[in-house]
Amino acid sequence: MIIILPAAILLGLALRGAACAGDHLHARDAYAHEHLNKREYPQVPITPPYRPLVWGDFNVIHTTDTHGWLLGHQKLSFPEPDYSGDLGDFASFVTHMKEIAIEKDVDLLLVDSGDVHDGTGLSDGYPPGGVDAHESNKFLERLPYDVMTIGNHELYIYADTYDMYTNFVPYLDGRYLSSNVNITVFNSDGEPESVPVGNRSTKFTTRKGRRITSLGVLYDFTGNDVNTTVQTVADMVEEQWFAEAIAEEPDVFVLIGHMPVSYDNWPTVFNAVRAVHPLTPILIFGGHSHIRDCQQYDGRSMALESGRYMETIGWMSADLEAAQGNANNISFTRRYLDQNRVTYEYHTQMSNQTFDTADGRSITDGLQELAVMFDLSYLYGTAPQDYTINQNPYPSNGSLLSLFIADAVPYALSINNTRDSIPAIFITNSGSQRFNVFQGPFTKNDQLTASPFTDSFLYIPNITFSIANQVLPALNNAGASEKRKRDEIEKELWDRGIVDTRYRAWLEEMDRRAGMGRREATAGNLTLGYVTVDSCPGAGDDTLHMALPYYSVPDFIGSNPPNVTDDTPIDLVFVDFIEAQLLGILNGLQNAENYTTADVLLYSPTLSDAALGLYAQAAWN
Repeated sequence: MIIILPAAILLGLALRGAACAGDHLHARDAYAHEHLNKREYPQVPITPPYRPLVWGDFNVIHTTDTHGWLLGHQKLSFPEPDYSGDLGDFASFVTHMKEIAIEKDVDLLLVDSGDVHDGTGLSDGYPPGGVDAHESNKFLERLPYDVMTIGNHELYIYADTYDMYTNFVPYLDGRYLSSNVNITVFNSDGEPESVPVGNRSTKFTTRKGRRITSLGVLYDFTGNDVNTTVQTVADMVEEQWFAEAIAEEPDVFVLIGHMPVSYDNWPTVFNAVRAVHPLTPILIFGGHSHIRDCQQYDGRSMALESGRYMETIGWMSADLEAAQGNANNISFTRRYLDQNRVTYEYHTQMSNQTFDTADGRSITDGLQELAVMFDLSYLYGTAPQDYTINQNPYPSNGSLLSLFIADAVPYALSINNTRDSIPAIFITNSGSQRFNVFQGPFTKNDQLTASPFTDSFLYIPNITFSIANQVLPALNNAGASEKRKRDEIEKELWDRGIVDTRYRAWLEEMDRRAGMGRREATAGNLTLGYVTVDSCPGAGDDTLHMALPYYSVPDFIGSNPPNVTDDTPIDLVFVDFIEAQLLGILNGLQNAENYTTADVLLYSPTLSDAALGLYAQAAWN
C-alpha cells in the first residue's frame, strides 16, 4: 500500500459551495417557529401509507445517502412534502419502533450505508476553516445505529475522512465499518501508517440473542483523496482477515455497504460468504445510486437499497426462526417509507401530540440552531415558480437548466466584467445543477443545495460566431468514436462517484411505465412521488403516488446565441470541468487554428456556485 503524506489535496469532484456575499435579508427569528408549524401542522395534505408494516422476528430500519438533509425537505411543491420529516422526527420514530419491537418480542436493528457529507447547508454551509458535516454529524451520533459504513463522499477530502476517523467513528464503538477503506495517519511513533477508517468487520448479539456478523463495503471508488485508500471488492474478499471474519457461522449476516444492490459487486461479497455458509441468512443493505431497489440473490437472502436525501426510509423484515434447521426459503418483506411525520405516526399509531420524544425534539431544535449559526436562511430573493432539472422539458420556462445557463450565468458573469459588451455563448454540463429550485424564498441553503459546484468559467476570444454556435450541438451529438469516449467518461465518472446517470435512468423508466396510468392516478387524487418496481416479490412502496414526469436532458447546455452575423468574433465561455472535451470539439469544427489550453483564459472570478444567488438578488426581489 503506497503511503503519501503531503498536505491533503482534492482530487476533483468535491462538492463544495460558498454563498456569495451581498445585501441578504435575515429571517432568523422566524426560522424555528415556521419550521415547527410546518412539522406539526402540514400546510399541504400528505398521503398516509395504505397498509401496516409486516413485522418478522428479525427487522431492520435502513437509511443511506442522507447527504446532510437532516432538516428534511421544507418546500411545499410536491413531492417535497412527502419527505418533510427531519432527523428529530426520525429519532422519535426509531424510539417508538424499538418499543413496539420489545412489545412484540422481536429484534429491530438500525443501519446506515454511508454518504453523510455534501448535500445541504447543514453539512456544507460551514464557515471558513470548518470541516464539511463536522457539526451535522453530531446529530447523527445521537441515533442508536447498530452499524454504519463509509460512503465515497466521506473520502473526497482528506480533512473530512480524518474528521470521521477522529470524531465520528469513536461514537459507534466498533460498529462503524470500512472493510476496504483505509486512511493514512501518524502512529504513536510518529510514522505514517495506513489503517482502516473504522472496523473491517464486527460481531455482536441482538437483544433476542441472535449472533450477527457484519461487514461494511465501499464499491470500487477511485475519486478518493490522497492519504486514503480504497481496495477493490474483488481483492477484499481474498484477504485473510475476510476469511477469518466470516469463518464462524453467525445466526445471520447483516452486510452493509455503499454499493448498489443491482449492477455492482454485491454478488462478489455474497458468493464469498455463500461458499463458506450455504444456508446462513444474509441481509444486505446497499446505497450510492440514490434509487429504491431490491434484489434476492437466493431464497435465503435479501438486498435492499433505500433511496437518497432523507426521502426514503428502508424497512426489511425476516422470519428467521422458521428457517432454522432446514434449507427452506426465508419469508422476507421490504418497504420504502416516505420520510414524513404522517408516515411515522401511522406506523407507530401516535398523534402529533404524542409522537415527539424529548430526544427527538432536542435534535430538531439543535439542527434549527445550526441552520441559524450557518445563516442558512439568508434570503437572495423569492423564486416566482418551480424550476426543475427533469420534471420540465429543457429548454423551457420551468427548466432549472434553462434558468441557470440562459439567465443566471450570463447575468452573474457580467458583473464587473470588462468583456460584458462582447457577444458570447456560455456552455456548461447539465450535471452542474444538483437539485430543483422551488417557488418561494431562495436562500443560502437553497443555493448550496441546488448549485454546489465551484467551477470556474473560462473563455477563448475571437471565435467566429458560425463556428462557436456549432460547439454545443457537436458536444451533444458526438460521432461513434466520441460516443465511445463518452462511455469511457461515464465509466470514469461512476468510478469517481457521480450517480446522476443511473438515478435519472431509474426516473425515466418510472415515467415510461406510468404512461396512461398517470391519468388514472390523477383521477384518484394521488400526489407526485416515487412509484417503485424492483426485483423482489410484492409491492415495495409504503405510500401510493403518481410517478414524477421525466424529461431527458442533454449532457451539455448553452445560453441563447447572440443576435450577430456569422462572421462576428465572439467569446466562447465554458466551465473548466469540460475544457478538454470542448477543445477537442472546437478543433474538429475548423482547421484555421489548433486551439490548446494556452489559448484558454479566465473569464470571470465568479464561480458557478454563486450564479443563482447573484441572479436571484437582481431578478427575484
